[in-house]
Amino acid sequence: MSAPLAGVKVADFSWVGAGPRATKDLADLGATVIKIESRKRLDLGRLSPPFAGGKRDPDASTFFAITNTSKQAVTINLGDPRGVEVAKRLVAWADIVVENFSHGYMDRIGLSYDTLRAIRPDIIQVSVSVAGRSGPLGTMRGYGNSAGALSGMAALSGWDDRGPHMPPFAYGDVVAPMFATVAILAALEHRRRTGEGQHIDISQVEPLVHVMADVFAERQAGLLQKPGNRDAGMAPHGAFPARGHDQWVAIAVRDDADWARLAELAAIDDPRFATLAGRKGAEDALDAALSAWTRGQDKHVLADRLSAAGIPAEPVADGRDVFTDPELIARGHFQPIVHTKLGACDMPAPPLRFSQSTIAVGPPPNLGEHNHAVFVDLLGMDADDVRALIESGTLA
Repeated sequence: MSAPLAGVKVADFSWVGAGPRATKDLADLGATVIKIESRKRLDLGRLSPPFAGGKRDPDASTFFAITNTSKQAVTINLGDPRGVEVAKRLVAWADIVVENFSHGYMDRIGLSYDTLRAIRPDIIQVSVSVAGRSGPLGTMRGYGNSAGALSGMAALSGWDDRGPHMPPFAYGDVVAPMFATVAILAALEHRRRTGEGQHIDISQVEPLVHVMADVFAERQAGLLQKPGNRDAGMAPHGAFPARGHDQWVAIAVRDDADWARLAELAAIDDPRFATLAGRKGAEDALDAALSAWTRGQDKHVLADRLSAAGIPAEPVADGRDVFTDPELIARGHFQPIVHTKLGACDMPAPPLRFSQSTIAVGPPPNLGEHNHAVFVDLLGMDADDVRALIESGTLA
């Protein structure tokens, strides 16, 4: 069995998170993805902690590693016209070009979409940015958290008695690549049928609005306050303390029948809680009573007990729980790799299973690791010329 995207070729100019996460999907599914970087301006992902061994090392960032599995990497100084000429050779080889630089950068260095199309008429170019390449914010520079603010996600998150909540990681850098991957697959199918390439413009703000649209509409209509962990139609609903330091169990009571079973198990006898209206009207007292019962219990045992009684409940998994979860292990979610700096470790595989295709996650590349393999073996450049360009800083 072959990988689903075997034979697809990608020149990946993107960096940090939003672009590389999309090309990671393609690489893990079998596409040949060549990542273009430069020692003159390191990918910020390579500078992001944590680092294997505890020392800052561009080849030992676990953030970069997880975001760039299964790729090859070359170094090209795109500030050097000779480097741009080499980059054009990769464009001629590629089916897809991905970039997430600031507005106008590709044009300024001589790699505009029109230029790419002149090199290969059916090229598919994907540009990922905070707010898209057009409109009043088309020239803005920013990161995933900028999209969190602009999309309304920050204002809709958190608790109603507090200010906007910025999540601890940039959801725009995670959600937008999913849409980019779908767009790439659609463009490949379009090209298969018509022979036409195209330029795909992906913003981070719009995908976030897309996935939150129903919540945003409810809030605008005055039907929903910022819920925190609560739910407008269920109570109790949230994460409740369990035995141990920072241990929690998530419980969701869907209706009065659920509550009756939970109240019996927890020995909570309060007539205010008999109906949803009563529970919502005294939600602080409800949560306090339930927390007093859950606090001394093991989260796994309690979740199993509640689930057996028909009450939706799960232990809140921390990092150790996730990496030792028997369900994820049984499904092969974590695949072993060996890396020169990370050593032997596990990487998350694509959350997809194919009956007739294989998925094999490969190690992330070291900086410039595949210069010879790509420039000489793949593109046919003279080895001495490549060596001279590396020494001059053009391929660096």
